[in-house]
Amino acid sequence: MEGNNKQVIFKGYIDGIPKETDMEVKVAGSSRTAKERPKGALLVKNLYLSCDPYMRGRMRQFHDSYIPPFVPGSVIEGFGVSRVVHSDNPNFKTGDIVTGMTGWEEYSLIQEPQRLRKIQQDDDIPHSYYVGLLGMPGFTAYAGFYEVCAPNKGDCVFVSAASGAVGQLVGQLAKLHGCYVVGSAGTDQKVELVKNKFGFDEAFNYKEEPDLDAALKRYFPQGIDIYFDNVGGAMLDAALGNMRVHGRIAICGMVSEQNLFKPQGIHNLFHLISKRVTMRGFLQSDYLHLFPRFLEDVISYYKQGKIVYIEDMSQGLESAPAALAGLYSGKNVGKQVVCVACD
Repeated sequence: MEGNNKQVIFKGYIDGIPKETDMEVKVAGSSRTAKERPKGALLVKNLYLSCDPYMRGRMRQFHDSYIPPFVPGSVIEGFGVSRVVHSDNPNFKTGDIVTGMTGWEEYSLIQEPQRLRKIQQDDDIPHSYYVGLLGMPGFTAYAGFYEVCAPNKGDCVFVSAASGAVGQLVGQLAKLHGCYVVGSAGTDQKVELVKNKFGFDEAFNYKEEPDLDAALKRYFPQGIDIYFDNVGGAMLDAALGNMRVHGRIAICGMVSEQNLFKPQGIHNLFHLISKRVTMRGFLQSDYLHLFPRFLEDVISYYKQGKIVYIEDMSQGLESAPAALAGLYSGKNVGKQVVCVACD
């Protein structure tokens, strides 16, 4: 690839909800000729790009996070699925399908190919699933549920953002484990998806609930054993007040807090003491030793029809800014993916 390369550029640090105009699509020349590429680097053609909530944190100049902020004026990066088009690395060959961090552009030069993972071709599994069900979001659900939540058969499980990339799998894993599962979502369409497609026992539209505490008492009259938290804020506060003794809370995301200039306070923390509740934040990268087992289990569940996965696919790199911005206003239904060059 020696010609032009379409790219999505991050314009600058922001406050509030990300907008499509915070990014722009530009056409740039190839950054390096074949002779100038670093030894061992890969040139890849990007096929699918993942839109993920954590990317909001990279849009502010916050250097104490677990991942550095985006660089204004530079190409946005995120998880993707790509095809190798040129390799100077003996571990990769032209035509390999790989997944890992890549640029939001048509072609990317990967200078640390050891961070990529080769995908074993399987006609039963779409390549795009490797940034969702079989990628970071899926592994987050798997590690968070089994390792952080420590579930028992019969547990009462609450999942917020239940139709999202992580939540939809958490709920299905909980049902397979023999738990009673309730999810919350932001539209009636998503509520129906959570109940009828993902098989949760119950679900509710949190935007139509004037009292979240009362809603949780309605669905969990005996209390919550496990809360898988993807949103933080008022929902976390309500869940704290409805936990059972020795309950577990997995803090996976704080999407309701990410766009606030001043984060909301939590008022029900005393329940951590009185009910001996464990509340724990985690990153999926803490559990990478479990990744082979995760792939084996989830691929098996998927092929047996025991779990399903829903994607919201946007077409073309030009759609990427709108797709990412829409993630933070709940426009997506299921895992948000951008198809750059569908294979």
